[in-house]
Amino acid sequence: MNQKILKVENLLRFHTICRQLHSLGQRKTLSQWRHVFSSACPMWTAQPYTRPWQTDALFGAALSQYRLLVTKKEERSQKSQFSSTKSKKEVEVWIGMTVEELANAMEKDIDCVYEALMNTTINIDSLEADSHLDEVWIKEVIKKAGMKFKWSKLKQDKVRENKDAVRRPQADPALLTPRSPVVTIMGHVDHGKTTLLDKLRKTQVAAMEAGGITQHIGAFLVSLPSGEKITFLDTPGHAAFSAMRARGAQVTDIVILVVAADDGVMKQTVESIQHAKDAQVPIVLAINKCDKAEADPEKVKKELLAYDVVCEDYGGDVQAVHVSALTGDNLMALAEATVTLAEMLELKADPTGLVEGTVIESFTDKGRGPVTTAIIQRGTLRKGSILVAGKSWAKVRLMFDENGKTINEACPSMPVGIIGWRDLPSAGDEILEVESEPRAREVVDWRKYEQEQEKNKEDLKMIEEKRKEHQEAHRKAREKYGTLHWKERSFIKYQEKKKQKLLKPKEKAERDSNVLPIIIKGDVDGSVEAILNIMDTYDASHECELELIHFGVGDISENDVNLAETFHGVIYGFNVNAGNVIQQSAAKKGVKIKLHKIIYHLIEDLQGELSSRLPCTVEEHVVGEASILATFSVTEGKKKVPVAGCRVQKGQLEKPKKFKLIRNGHVIWKGSLTSLKHHKDDISIIKTGMDCGLSLDDEKIEFIVGDEIVCYEEKEVLAKTSWDPGF
Repeated sequence: MNQKILKVENLLRFHTICRQLHSLGQRKTLSQWRHVFSSACPMWTAQPYTRPWQTDALFGAALSQYRLLVTKKEERSQKSQFSSTKSKKEVEVWIGMTVEELANAMEKDIDCVYEALMNTTINIDSLEADSHLDEVWIKEVIKKAGMKFKWSKLKQDKVRENKDAVRRPQADPALLTPRSPVVTIMGHVDHGKTTLLDKLRKTQVAAMEAGGITQHIGAFLVSLPSGEKITFLDTPGHAAFSAMRARGAQVTDIVILVVAADDGVMKQTVESIQHAKDAQVPIVLAINKCDKAEADPEKVKKELLAYDVVCEDYGGDVQAVHVSALTGDNLMALAEATVTLAEMLELKADPTGLVEGTVIESFTDKGRGPVTTAIIQRGTLRKGSILVAGKSWAKVRLMFDENGKTINEACPSMPVGIIGWRDLPSAGDEILEVESEPRAREVVDWRKYEQEQEKNKEDLKMIEEKRKEHQEAHRKAREKYGTLHWKERSFIKYQEKKKQKLLKPKEKAERDSNVLPIIIKGDVDGSVEAILNIMDTYDASHECELELIHFGVGDISENDVNLAETFHGVIYGFNVNAGNVIQQSAAKKGVKIKLHKIIYHLIEDLQGELSSRLPCTVEEHVVGEASILATFSVTEGKKKVPVAGCRVQKGQLEKPKKFKLIRNGHVIWKGSLTSLKHHKDDISIIKTGMDCGLSLDDEKIEFIVGDEIVCYEEKEVLAKTSWDPGF
């Protein structure tokens, strides 16, 4: 504004100076004329004259008016600019908001958001209404819409109060009473753990096991002749059940490590030692099968030194007992060693107040619904108690011991079966007693809400990672196309779109054959967990993709069959049943149901099913070999056909089979023969040591003396999956 006023002032001053100079010139002329005409025209001298200062005053007034007008105009423009800035709409935004949420916040249509992002690096084709936007793109859209943004916290529900149930504070030592020890029997598969426990219980547990392999975790209360009681946990020794062994070690007081005297330290023996160390639980060593002639207990003790298990004989603190589970020799000594160690540990518990415990195993019984085997660790469990475990709760309807006998209460260290669960809790879940059913529902709702929040965070994180990957791919694609002419770029994009078109039915069938959808059903939660852990080791997705579409506990149902039919999958059942109606329905729908009692049989079956989905490999089997001794050509019509004179060195040449020509160890031709002659006779087979002449179906191939002709046939061989589950 000041510059404009200065310019106007300078112009006005220049104009004033010109007027003054003009007036001075006029004055001189007038004075001369006055002197001449003063006498003749007396009125001339009396004529008024406008002085220069009057003109200056007029210009000064005009200048001041102009200044006033310019200032007012500038103020008006500033006010209008300020008012327009003030009238900009403020939009509340937050990180991770979707396209639809941004459009709603701006009170605009979704198309406005797409239009704003049109000429940016983001791929609009991949954006959906529920796609999350990055901070940069949110700002860009707001800016192009002529609005202001205001950051707010992530949109979320009202902060919920933590309603979870937790363990009680430690009890007063004066209230604690002695309890029975919880002892876990661990060791390698087939080292005699179940037989050992069977002898202690004097029941036929081992006779019930499939193939002599423990496949569940069992809890049993054993009463010794001395009156002492010990709770035993029998964990599986098979490689598939690592998670069960770890769980058994976490709830135990003492670990009995069973090692076969004739077998020594094995893979699962080492793993069991590690579980015991991680749980900081003392070990009692039971060297089993000492009745065998090849037994060598001292060798076992020496091997264990490498894993920091030092027996008392070698100056350590680990008790070693030589036993024979089969004959029952020295079992009482093992029990006494366990009781002695338990007395040294001074095991006590609080039998009062709300119950605390751990789920050892869970399964669904056809007549009783969800059932759990649990170890009580604090309090006394009674009928009618309200329990919470994981995301399930129960009002205890019935309790029973390991023999199926109904009991009225369960004290600390006691294994108990619990009936009354609304849903099936997972093995390893913590059991807590609460005051009422509404409180139990409140705890379960809170845990489900917490799990949902965690899942949302993980989903958002995954979306962000995918978005970054997509942006990087888009950036690379732009760089790839950036140097190309627009015609070349259009042609490449057309070719890419052509590849992305829908597959033909035949190609689709081939693609589907490389995917094996499966459903897993098991008798207990731990068995399903073990099978899923084995499936996690699957590393042959490049051959055939293994797709788990459903898993659960309980017998195979109609829903499982319908689901398998939808996905063209296979149902695997472990220690479960499929009724006649279910099997007939599955057969009608073309669904395979495969039932197994032993876990490694199930895995072998799964490997076979995967192998059947792989394309067959073609193997060449040599039928005969011949060497070329001479070359010549014969005339057929108007063309010359090259002919090779050969002698069969090995096997025989059969005209209908396939042939290949080998020169210096390299195959230069594969195909079939047009003619095979012995002297002048056409023949179909020529045997070892005989001479023949032959011509190929490719006339351009030239023979050289010394070349080899190989007759072979192709056979399709079933492929085998490269997946090795480790046992």
